Amino acid sequence: VQLVESGGGWVQPGGSLRLSCAASGFTFSRYDMSWYRQAPGKERELVARIISVGGSRNYADSVKGRFTISRDNAKNTVYLQMNSLKPEDTAIYYCNAQYVLAKYWGQGTQVIVSS
Repeated sequence: VQLVESGGGWVQPGGSLRLSCAASGFTFSRYDMSWYRQAPGKERELVARIISVGGSRNYADSVKGRFTISRDNAKNTVYLQMNSLKPEDTAIYYCNAQYVLAKYWGQGTQVIVSS
């Protein structure tokens, strides 16, 4: 099983980034997919989730209206489009896959929002 995140980097406040998470080794379409983040000195928090059936999405209040999660089951990939980025969005972003009791994590990708 592998989850490989990409797309992180440095961006100025107000800018945009698109994170990708490529999955392999499991039946991607069955899994709820999520993005979490962890800032220095803080606990890991859920940013966005898209469920496997129906594609319903939910977001942390802090990112609603700015971030969009999506998935492409044909490419086994989940995305996080991040717009209007703020310095407080600076964190390591992790991809997560969950199905019943099975849960997998990626290695994370760093996002830095700074002028």
